[in-house]
Amino acid sequence: GIASVVAGHPLDTVKTRLQAGQGYGNTFKCVLTVYRNESLVGFFKGMSFPLASVGIYSSVVFGVFSNTQRFLSQVRHGDPAAAPSLTDMTLASLVAGFISVGIGTPVELVKIRLQMQTQPYNKANVKLDSTVPGSPVYRGPIHCLRTILQKEGIAGVYRGNVAMLLRDVPGYCAYFIPYAMFCDWITPDGSIAPHPFSIWVAGGVAGAVSWAVCTPMDVVKSRIQADGVYSNQYKGTLDCMLQSYQKEGLKVFCRGLMVNTVRGFPSSAAMFLGYELSLKAMKRWQTETNP
Repeated sequence: GIASVVAGHPLDTVKTRLQAGQGYGNTFKCVLTVYRNESLVGFFKGMSFPLASVGIYSSVVFGVFSNTQRFLSQVRHGDPAAAPSLTDMTLASLVAGFISVGIGTPVELVKIRLQMQTQPYNKANVKLDSTVPGSPVYRGPIHCLRTILQKEGIAGVYRGNVAMLLRDVPGYCAYFIPYAMFCDWITPDGSIAPHPFSIWVAGGVAGAVSWAVCTPMDVVKSRIQADGVYSNQYKGTLDCMLQSYQKEGLKVFCRGLMVNTVRGFPSSAAMFLGYELSLKAMKRWQTETNP
C-alpha cells in the first residue's frame, strides 16, 4: 500500500486538480501550473494521511477479497485452495469494493481537501479569510479531519460515500479480475508461481483498466469531496452529476481519464508486487520457523 501511494500520489494530485479545480486546462498545463505555483511540494499535498492509513486500508481490501474468495471456493468446491471461478472472483471483488468504502471515504476526503488547498498554511497567513479560494484552510490532515468533524459531523467525514461506492464496487471488479487473468496468461505453463515481472506487468495493466472504468464516478466523487473547502455547491451525488453535465456536457466525466490511466499502471504495479512479494516472504519465514 505504501509503495502504491508513493508511486502514484503526484499524478493523483494532478488528477484531482483537473477533476475538481478550475483553470488548469489539460494535463500538461496542470502539471506546469502546479509546479510554477507550488514547486515539487505541491504534487505531494495530502499524501501523509493516505500514507499513514494505507496499510490498514490495503490490508482490509486484499484480506476481504482473498478470504471471500477462499470462503466461496470452500462452499462451492469443498476446498478453500481450489482455483476460483470467474463468478467467485467477481463476488469477492464486489464485497471488497463495498467494505473498502467504510475506511476509504474519510481518507479520500482529507486527501482531496488538502490537495485542493492551493496555498501552504503558515503563521504569516493564518488571518486570511479562509472562504476565499486559494487561501489556506487546513494546517494538516489531523486539523482537516477535526475541522470537518466540528463543522459537518460524522456525515461530513463520509461526504461522497455514495459516489465512492459507485466507483469502487465496479472498480475492484475491473481491478482483481484483469490482474488474475493477465497474470495467468503471461505465466508459463508449469510454473509454480508467477515471476515478479509478470506480477508487475499484470498489476499495472489491472490498475490502468480499473481506473479507466471508474473515472466517470471518480470525477463526481472528487467534486463532491472538494466541495466544502471554500463553498458548498452540490446537494448530493445526483445533483453533482446533473450540474456537471449541464455546465460542461458529457466530456466532464472523462476529466483526468488519461492521467488516471497512466497513474494506475505504476501505482497498481507497485501495489500487487509489494503484496505478492510480502506474502512470499512471510510464507518462507513461516516455513523456516515452523518446519
